[in-house]
Amino acid sequence: MGAIAIEDALFSGIGVRVTAVHVTAEQVTVEASSCGRPPTCPDCGCAGRRVHSRYVRRVTERPVVGRPLVIWLSVRRFFCERASCRRRTFVEQVPDLSERYRRQAVGLRLWMQTIATFLGGRPGERLCRTLQIPTGRTHLLGLLTAPTLPEQAPRVLGVDEFAFRKRWRYGTVLVDIEAARVVEVLPDRDAATFATWLREHPGAEIICRDRATAYSSAVREAAPGAQEVADRWHLLKNLSDAVEKTCHEHRSCLRKQAEADRDTEPRRIINPLPPPTLPPTKMAVRTVDRYSDIHRLLGQGHSISEISRRLHLDRKTVRHFRDTDLDELLASARHGRPKGVLEAFTTYLTERFTDGVTSPTDLFREIRQRGYRGSDLPVRRYVAGLKAGTVEPARGAVPSPRKITTWIMQSRDALKLCEEDELLKVRLACPDIARAYDLARTFHDLLQQRRGQQLLAWVRQVEQDAPSPILSFAQGLCLDLDAVTAGLTLPWSSGIVEGHVNRIKTIKRTMYGRASFRLLRTRILLRS
Repeated sequence: MGAIAIEDALFSGIGVRVTAVHVTAEQVTVEASSCGRPPTCPDCGCAGRRVHSRYVRRVTERPVVGRPLVIWLSVRRFFCERASCRRRTFVEQVPDLSERYRRQAVGLRLWMQTIATFLGGRPGERLCRTLQIPTGRTHLLGLLTAPTLPEQAPRVLGVDEFAFRKRWRYGTVLVDIEAARVVEVLPDRDAATFATWLREHPGAEIICRDRATAYSSAVREAAPGAQEVADRWHLLKNLSDAVEKTCHEHRSCLRKQAEADRDTEPRRIINPLPPPTLPPTKMAVRTVDRYSDIHRLLGQGHSISEISRRLHLDRKTVRHFRDTDLDELLASARHGRPKGVLEAFTTYLTERFTDGVTSPTDLFREIRQRGYRGSDLPVRRYVAGLKAGTVEPARGAVPSPRKITTWIMQSRDALKLCEEDELLKVRLACPDIARAYDLARTFHDLLQQRRGQQLLAWVRQVEQDAPSPILSFAQGLCLDLDAVTAGLTLPWSSGIVEGHVNRIKTIKRTMYGRASFRLLRTRILLRS
């Protein structure tokens, strides 16, 4: 195999002739001169014929054999022979190697731009140091420029919000659904900003969005002819919240049924359990006082926000005390409620303890055969609490509202046989949950099979005898009926937009909150 010329190895296809190469431990230095065709004047386009002079430029290229590569490039200066041109001389640029006013070669600059786009400033600087590319984070970020955006909006536009700082400041991302790329990033989520963008960029025929009213009002104002499409995932999420709230409200029905099933078989109590009245603790006393204060203010007609301000509590805490029974709150306050993998086996442990099996080792061995995968330490602590009376005995096994909601919202094929049996027991125990199950399944079928034309018939069924959370969900659909019907009929959704929002979160977190909106917008657009 023949030897390869140094020009072909370093400057393949570039009009450069190498005159000398110097290799040291620190870097590789190449002396070269341009030998390509004469260029044209950048002002008038006249071809250069006479050489005015030569001078040497220092150009940094991509590293070679693990060392930085420096090119001392001799270039020619030409006369502009057109009398009407104000430029008298001009310097040639070697294509694919040198650029005007730049000390980095074209290939090295593309490398640095790519590194800055994907990594940002400091991480990009560390990678460049590893690759033997001398540069700084400020120079890397200065190479980023936002791409030119089209004047027309895409035919199918997706819009969603993302957080600069969660619960404090938000922005808006606009996505071309058909091309799956970001077309613009707005600095806030106000309806006026989005409406202004729609006026300046007409052409959107279909706009996919979530249930936010700000974007809907902007579309009605600035693009009244566009078809709004409500996202299907958000519709299922709203329905799931309504079903879970229904299960919370009727948890007492499930508890009564579980207690009745447990009491049907008489048990021989060998070692009776301690009395249910447990010794009060500071946490339990505080829980009782807080529960009383919150429900007293609720009875007086105060809102959750006003109660949170008066009692100096978070609104989620006030809402939790409003929707949860006092017994359940006290069970958590006593620090005796088991968490994790043992929680599913506490009812069995309590029953076996009542039957006289008080050895933690024996009980651990039994639940291991039933599928327990944890260690024996939680079992020993729970049995010790039963003996000492510091742990509330587990009552009848009642699935959590979230678990019941998961069973209802999942497809029938995804449920196991044991989960189907548990769900059937729940439906038999509470007619309201059974009704919520029927309505949720029907809505899920409408969504899955794209039968949006039957939405009004489903709403009429809800208005007859549905639980109040499901009724509130249906009434909310009627306020956004056209978009919801389109979401249940058309194939478009905001799934691609949500994917870009997740990618924006990754980009934002690599910048550690110190970068400007301009830089964040540039990196988002370049990486789309």
